[in-house]
Amino acid sequence: MISGIARTALLAGVAAPAVLAAQTVPPEVAFGAREAVTSASLSPRGSRIAFLAPTKGQGNALYTVPVDGSTPPVRALVASGDPERLSRCGWVSEDRLVCTVYMVREGALRSVGSSRLIATDFNGGNLKVVSRRQGVDAQYVAQYGGAILDWLPGEDGQILLDNWFVPEARIGTLVEKKDEGLGVERVDTRTGSRKIVLRPFRTAAEFITDGAGNVRISGTRDIVADGYDTGKITYRFRGKDGGDWQPLGAYDTNSREGFNPYAVDAEKNVVYGFQKVDGRRALMLRTLDGQMKEGVVLAHPQVDVDGLIRLGRRQRVIGATYATDKRVAAYFDPAFVTLRAQLAKAIPGTGLVNFEGATDDENKLLLWTGSDVDPGRYFLFDRQSKQLRPLILSRPELDGYTLASVKSVSFKAADGTNVPGYLTLPPGSSGKGLPAIVMPHGGPAARDEWGFDWLAQYFAHQGYAVLQPNFRGSDGYGDAWFQTNGFQSWRTAIGDVTDSGRWLVAQGIADPKKLGIFGWSYGGYAALQSGVVAPDLFKAVVAVAPVTDLDDLREQYRDTTAQRTARDFIGTGKHIVEGSPTRNAGKFTAPVLMFHGTLDMNVRYRASQLMDDALKDAGKHHELVTYDKLDHYLEDSAVRADLLKRSDAFLKAAFAK
Repeated sequence: MISGIARTALLAGVAAPAVLAAQTVPPEVAFGAREAVTSASLSPRGSRIAFLAPTKGQGNALYTVPVDGSTPPVRALVASGDPERLSRCGWVSEDRLVCTVYMVREGALRSVGSSRLIATDFNGGNLKVVSRRQGVDAQYVAQYGGAILDWLPGEDGQILLDNWFVPEARIGTLVEKKDEGLGVERVDTRTGSRKIVLRPFRTAAEFITDGAGNVRISGTRDIVADGYDTGKITYRFRGKDGGDWQPLGAYDTNSREGFNPYAVDAEKNVVYGFQKVDGRRALMLRTLDGQMKEGVVLAHPQVDVDGLIRLGRRQRVIGATYATDKRVAAYFDPAFVTLRAQLAKAIPGTGLVNFEGATDDENKLLLWTGSDVDPGRYFLFDRQSKQLRPLILSRPELDGYTLASVKSVSFKAADGTNVPGYLTLPPGSSGKGLPAIVMPHGGPAARDEWGFDWLAQYFAHQGYAVLQPNFRGSDGYGDAWFQTNGFQSWRTAIGDVTDSGRWLVAQGIADPKKLGIFGWSYGGYAALQSGVVAPDLFKAVVAVAPVTDLDDLREQYRDTTAQRTARDFIGTGKHIVEGSPTRNAGKFTAPVLMFHGTLDMNVRYRASQLMDDALKDAGKHHELVTYDKLDHYLEDSAVRADLLKRSDAFLKAAFAK
């Protein structure tokens, strides 16, 4: 059994400001605050924990702290957020880490993102750039700074990473370097020395190692004569000791047909990957001994199996996950089946448990737990002593707030199809005659899940009922549910969204005069397009970073390698005009509020400008709030608080008319 929880203030006062008495933090500030801890990791022997914590604006900082609390946390790195930010930090030795630095800048035609890998000691010393440096004769600038493929446990400070090689040529001389494309290097993060492990080639898409330093799988993109990516990847594998590459299979990222490899188990000499079985993704296993024996590891008759559970720096596969009404973890390792049951007893009310980190011997585990009414908290668990120690809350600003429970529901669409979703009611509410919001998710190749959602919880706290429909076009329910996709099959997807609003009214949950819709990204598109097809249903429309014109979305990818796949995904035909809110602005009767960041790479800021112009020309009541130098996710606590407060005021004003 797990022993009693030992109290600790290990990270107190570092990752977030001290929390005052319940609800003294204004709700828009409390719910809009960025997570206090991200990218938490445990050092190889378990002496230290590292984590990222937010600073002002979009900035953040890397902290490290001894697990025994013997010394205060140390700030090793800091990024201003204008434009650089830190992400995905992990330990390469007991005293050294590697982090990704990424930034978004305004380019000539669109916002451009770039990344670089850097290494640092736990206290900020011996800072090194890990990404491949480009010479002054480079023919262009590589935006991608590489990613760690293998943490090389046991090889102090060494890593394997992929990197994009740029050819070099000096005018007037014969000096040149012809290597170009994605390749693999071994890098010493202490000295910066590097060695090419796998030479680069232009069509390389990805590499997968076995966690023991061997590149076992390579993926090659299908590039047509005009230079555009078709979305098809051909995979090859090789044996434990190297040797010739052999065919493994192919995967089409557009149709999602074929075998998509994810992880290699060195001991079993197999690869885990996802492949459709009866129209739904299943976890498959293939042997890497040349015989290519294949088997189903895990499948579900209603939903896709969509994730692997991996542990520690070796990234050992210990299970897989899928989401029905709630996220379910299926463990292959019996020890973790037992451990999960013990944790459920030791931490009452826990709905979700993630293994965020582990020592190399797997005796100490860094855990994250959460639920619909718990935004999350971190624990350190010692498997030998059975001691479980709490570390910090994910969202300490919400400590003291009563959160709303989330209920799985379903409703009938106009054609009789049962559509699943999640209903969040204000705490203590009777659930009748409420102001209400339909909140379609982004994507469209995504889905909502049970758990804490800062947007839904804020609106529930403000007295709204919130319904999040997993409309047809959502991911996770198989091919028949996904249909073509949420753009080409927009009538079905948006029909489900509007039917979810009608269900709220029919059930008596929503006051029909106080029904609004709020969406982000594709959800913003769904909110706007719902205002087109059902203008009298929703009394207010809020859209954050929305797609507004399907032709403009397709144009966003012009002159990029993704131009062809974007064209095929969005499609051509009359749905481009009929399914674009900008082309139908005259049909709106409800007021519209939009938010957008100027450095959005997912949906360019121009999309909201086009909608703003269209609504203005149509004489419709609307407003566009612009956030300068922010990207698609608006990762700024003050900005998110502003968005929440403005949205609430806008909805209440519209409902009062």
